[in-house]
Amino acid sequence: MIECKDVTIIGGGSAGLYAAFYCGMRDLSARIIEFKSELGGKVHVYPEKMIWDVGGIPPLTGAQLIAQMEAQARTFNPEIILNEKVTKLEKDDEGIFVVTTHTGHKYRSRTVILATGGGIIEPVKLDVDGADRFENTNLHYAVNSLEAFKDKKVVISGGGDTAIDWANELEPIAKKVSLVYRGEAFKAMEAHIKHLEASTAAIYKNTKIEQLIADADGTTIEVVITRNHQTGEVVQFEVDDLIINYGYDRELKFIKESPLQIKLEQDFFVCGSANSETNVSGLYAAGDILSFDGKLRLIAGAYNDAANSVNQAKLYLNPDADKEIYISSHNSKFDKKNRELLSHLYQNETEKMMK
Repeated sequence: MIECKDVTIIGGGSAGLYAAFYCGMRDLSARIIEFKSELGGKVHVYPEKMIWDVGGIPPLTGAQLIAQMEAQARTFNPEIILNEKVTKLEKDDEGIFVVTTHTGHKYRSRTVILATGGGIIEPVKLDVDGADRFENTNLHYAVNSLEAFKDKKVVISGGGDTAIDWANELEPIAKKVSLVYRGEAFKAMEAHIKHLEASTAAIYKNTKIEQLIADADGTTIEVVITRNHQTGEVVQFEVDDLIINYGYDRELKFIKESPLQIKLEQDFFVCGSANSETNVSGLYAAGDILSFDGKLRLIAGAYNDAANSVNQAKLYLNPDADKEIYISSHNSKFDKKNRELLSHLYQNETEKMMK
């Protein structure tokens, strides 16, 4: 029988990973359930993008941040379930949460933290006949490596922050970057738009992709045909790679259809409070899925939500527990680990001095 945990965390992104670590700080057994095959959540959209705004950490790439968050999350050995999609969230007759996944597994838990971010994020696909057959060659819905596009002719379709970012990042690397957008006004940060407009990238607004022409083998896109829906102008692009960003489909069916009647805002965000409580006892939320006045939608804000949600879970399970815990530098749970780390540090410093 699957063990009943103190806390089940649904989602393995920034909020979920920090919540798992914090559960260990509060002596709570924890489980993460993540639909994807890897932890890290939406940060995987920007594996090579530099992240500057995590407190106390010098700029690092998304991939580096994911590695560090995962290492921290595993400090207290939480159970980690990958490749399972949550399909139902309910309580049994004893008030224990039951989380059911698409595999049929039922995970029992005394409390639950929703850390789903934007839900299960899947890119909106290009709606052109036969487009899906190029997904294994040169049609991309993510940029995992900038160097993969070095000296390539690249067309990017989209007008949001991600599409603009990709265009700016690739413009000095690719041979040619062309950006096509079906609208007139980009939906991105003003500074990023100005950067793009001052670059050598070619910009085509009010323009949509109408057709993809394959090479002789039929496996790779050779030409992208677009049309300006205002002027009727047709432009053909010879391409090495086509990158699409039309946003993401967010699937939160298990929250919306839960018999627990979880309160939502705008049919998407879980209504909560600054301490991460929802309208359901024992159910908390953290990260982008959570909405409350004063919400900070940054990675730093996700960490704060995660700590609050775990503190509330601890009080729910043990009302006599401390509302908060000792800071890590004074926490006895780290005494042994600190001695090991300091010993290693002193050894390295001694070796440097002897050289």
